[in-house]
Amino acid sequence: MNDRSGVLAVGEVDAGGNVRPLGWEVLTAARNIADATGYDVTGLLLGDAVSDVARDWGSAGASRLLIGDDPKLAGLTPGAGAAALQQAIASVNPAVVLIPGTTTDRDYAPIVAARLGVGLAADCLDFTIEDGSISALRPVLGGRAISRVHFDRDQTIMATVHAGSFARAELGLTTPQVVDFAVQLTESDVRVTVVETTSKGSGVSRLDTAEVVVSGGRGLKDPAQFTLVEDLAEALGGAVGATRAVVDAGWRPHQEQIGQTGRTVSPRLYVAVGISGAVQHNVGMQGSDVIVAINRDPDAPIFKLASFGIVGDLFEILPALTAQIRSARG
Repeated sequence: MNDRSGVLAVGEVDAGGNVRPLGWEVLTAARNIADATGYDVTGLLLGDAVSDVARDWGSAGASRLLIGDDPKLAGLTPGAGAAALQQAIASVNPAVVLIPGTTTDRDYAPIVAARLGVGLAADCLDFTIEDGSISALRPVLGGRAISRVHFDRDQTIMATVHAGSFARAELGLTTPQVVDFAVQLTESDVRVTVVETTSKGSGVSRLDTAEVVVSGGRGLKDPAQFTLVEDLAEALGGAVGATRAVVDAGWRPHQEQIGQTGRTVSPRLYVAVGISGAVQHNVGMQGSDVIVAINRDPDAPIFKLASFGIVGDLFEILPALTAQIRSARG
C-alpha cells in the first residue's frame, strides 16, 4: 500500500519505570532511516506511569510521540503488548516499525507480524536504503555469518534491533507532538498479568546499564577464583558477567550469563578474563565500545575481537591490574 509512510519507533521501560538502553538505540536507528527517506519518526512508549520518561525519550528523535499510559500495560505482557502495538500501527500506518530486541518485545512482536501478515526481521544490526528500498543486516547461524534481508515495498516493514548496534540517541534533538494513546484491551489481551517483579541482582552496576563489565570464563579454573573478577569489577565501578560454560558449571548465577542464550550488553568497556571467545559468547558483547581480553593462549579467538589484548597468566595480571586501578583512583 503506497500510503504508508514514516517510522514507528517503539521503546520499552524496565521494572523501575526507566526507558531501557536499547530503546534509545531504536530511536537512533529510526532517525537514520528517516533522514535517508524523508520520513517522520513517531515514538511509542507503553506502560504504567510512563508519561514523564516518555517525554524525555521522545525528545531524542521523534517528531510525534504516542504515550500509552495504562496500569493494564504494566510489565507489557504478550497479549497487551501485541494489542497495543497493533493498534498503534493501525493509527500511524507506518512504512517501518522498529522494536527493541529484548525478551519482552520478542514475545509480542511476532504475534503482531503474524496478525498483519508481514515478515519480521529479528536482531537487526544495521539498515540501508538503496533506490528507495530498505534492507537490513542480521546475524545468522549463531552469529557465525551475517545475512542481508530485503523487504517487500508493498508491506509494512517490521524489525527488532539488536542491542549495541546503534549509538544512544541524545535528549533534546526534537520537540515531539505528544498524543495520549488510549489502548483498547479485551479480557483476552490481559489474561496474563504481572504479579511481582524481582530484581535479578544488585551491585555497583547492573549488567544492562553498566558502562564497565568484567566477565570471567573457564580460564579461572575454580569458582573461588571469581573473586579476582569481582575485585577488578569493583575497582572499575562495573558489573560482573560470565560465560555459559561457567554458569552451566554452577559457578555463577544465570542472570550474569552473557551471550546468545544469556544477556546482550554494550558497555563502554568490556574486560574478558579467561574467555576463549566462542561465537555464542561474542554475540552478547561484541557491541561494546572497547574490549580488553586477558588470556594465556595467544591464539584464543577472543583476541580477534579485542581492542586490546594481554597474553599472560590472569592469576598474576588481575591482582596487579586491580591494585594499580585502586591506587590510581586513590
